[in-house]
Amino acid sequence: MIDSHTHIYMEEFDNDRNEAILRAASNGVGTMILPNVDIDSINRLHNTVAQYPSHCHAAMGLHPTSVTPQYAEHLSFIRKLFDTHRYCAVGEIGIDLYWDKTYCKEQCYAFAQQIQWAQELNLPIIIHCREALDTTLDVLKQFPYNSVNGVFHSFTGTPEQVDTIRREVGDFYFGINGIVTFKNARLDDLITAIGPDRILLETDAPYLAPTPHRGKRNEPAYIPYIAARIAQIFDIPIQEVDTVTTNNTRTLFNL
Repeated sequence: MIDSHTHIYMEEFDNDRNEAILRAASNGVGTMILPNVDIDSINRLHNTVAQYPSHCHAAMGLHPTSVTPQYAEHLSFIRKLFDTHRYCAVGEIGIDLYWDKTYCKEQCYAFAQQIQWAQELNLPIIIHCREALDTTLDVLKQFPYNSVNGVFHSFTGTPEQVDTIRREVGDFYFGINGIVTFKNARLDDLITAIGPDRILLETDAPYLAPTPHRGKRNEPAYIPYIAARIAQIFDIPIQEVDTVTTNNTRTLFNL
């Protein structure tokens, strides 16, 4: 299995990062995608990937909640990294209007700029979209239909929103994490609408630990809980979920 979105480079793993990666591998999760967050997280990300090159792959971008008045300078710095480092995606990028709408205009510009990088570099994008689907789609529609590929990370929308995304911007993947295991999540219809061929498994560790670890620190070793719930929804063996989602992730990120 592959954890398509984890921040295992963060300080929450400083005391047991090696053990967490070993636990993941022993649970069948041997590959992880690590998206960047901000300027300060870059060195941590690079160091983790350098230390665990057989397990970790880096994605580089500026997270929408990290867009500040210095965003143009930060974007310029990050863009240069693509000339000297290897990344499997541009991410984590997008729009987040849940916490603060102050820099909505700047978030839109940063998102569009990074989509353009993805097109130039022929890389997929990892989209963070929270309370901002319409705005996110408005930015994506500035580009030709299906001209950029990627994943809507931590997607918990509706079947109707899946259909809107497919009709208006392209045939994206959708990252499903521990939320699907929550008792009151009610994501069965959403998962069915997405279909196995467009699902990626993710933890978003250290956040959103699945049941039975909800409320605790999340980690890549918990991917099987997510896979098991998806298998239950589709009424298929967990091995089939593993095979399909692993192929999806390898295809998207060219692993």
